[in-house]
Amino acid sequence: MKSLLFFILLLACYVVQAQQTITLSGTIKDKNGEPLPGTGVYVSDYKIATSTDDKGRYALRLKAGNYNILVQLLGFKATNKNVVINNQPVNLNFTLEQSETQLSDVTIKPDPNRLHYLNTFKTYFIGLTENAQKCKMLNSEILRFDYDNEKRTLTVQSDEFLIIENKALGYKIKYLVKEFQYDYKTRIVYYEGYPNYEDLPGTDNQKKKWAIRRSEAYNGSSQHFFSALFNNTIKEEGFIINKLIRNQVQENLADSIIQAQVGGFTSTLLTLPGTHQFGSPKTTNTAVTVSKPKQSKGFAALNRAEILTDTLVHRYNDQIKKIDFTNVLYVIYTKERESSGFKARIGMPVNRPSELNNTQISLINMTSPPAYFYKNGSVYNPRAMLYEGYWAWEKIADSVPMDYIPPGK
Repeated sequence: MKSLLFFILLLACYVVQAQQTITLSGTIKDKNGEPLPGTGVYVSDYKIATSTDDKGRYALRLKAGNYNILVQLLGFKATNKNVVINNQPVNLNFTLEQSETQLSDVTIKPDPNRLHYLNTFKTYFIGLTENAQKCKMLNSEILRFDYDNEKRTLTVQSDEFLIIENKALGYKIKYLVKEFQYDYKTRIVYYEGYPNYEDLPGTDNQKKKWAIRRSEAYNGSSQHFFSALFNNTIKEEGFIINKLIRNQVQENLADSIIQAQVGGFTSTLLTLPGTHQFGSPKTTNTAVTVSKPKQSKGFAALNRAEILTDTLVHRYNDQIKKIDFTNVLYVIYTKERESSGFKARIGMPVNRPSELNNTQISLINMTSPPAYFYKNGSVYNPRAMLYEGYWAWEKIADSVPMDYIPPGK
């Protein structure tokens, strides 16, 4: 009886610790020190948000982890700060500057190419998956398009949240587009911004359908993979890790493209239709895509021996783990089949053995080791990795917030 009681007490202590949250608070003022009531305070990539009171104060309850905090108020420049939450309350203050762009100063010029630019943005930002077909941008007029005819690059920015209604997953996504750039010559796309998620209102039947689709979107994703990697439940969750060995010619080519095009960006490389795509976790919501060379004469050998997580994953501290490896990780997800649209639209499915036909396969390239990641699947330094394959195919339309909890967990 004493042993049973002791076990129950231990379990109760564990539940309390697992649910423990820490207070993040502060004040938001203008440059004259005046408080700014009604300022929106958003946790990027989560379903967490609040607003300041009449004295410009805010407070959020967060679990231990690394967060991007975004604040925005109409008439002021949006700003963000990164904060690490451990086991002590954190005070984080903001000073907002007034926006230099005044409505009276704006001259709206009709652009006959705007629709074309908008379609390009939708393709490379929201995506082309089945879920993307059920996404709608509610205020695309806030997007500013700038096309450089000489460089043949399209740049898109916004000073306000782009509102995306995702009726496939039941989310309203507020996304502040810091920068989106597409190069028509090199077919490289780069984007960076800060998303926040809200649940759409719906009937009980709609919510049940959304729950199923959210689970499908999460299952097999990079977020799911790194969460399983942290918890050492890779095989139970349906993942198999092999190693892909490429020849040095291909490796040098990829490195040279990245160094030439990415520069100092904190970047993520994604696969786009008709291109060779790399990708990294969406936690920073930054992306760069590199076109596939027209004639690649290199070879790649797949080692089907399973890589054990004990040799791949190393503890950094209680909240963070890290990975470092050579060559390329070949990640197989066995519990879902790949979308028919993946092969049809992307034009270049990942090479695979015949027994893995229609299996979701993603590749992880290590560029700046090591990569650090958290229990919820978020990655501290996404620039450390580049993705290819299925993880690069799914974009904003197939994303779920970082505080998403899969059914049964």
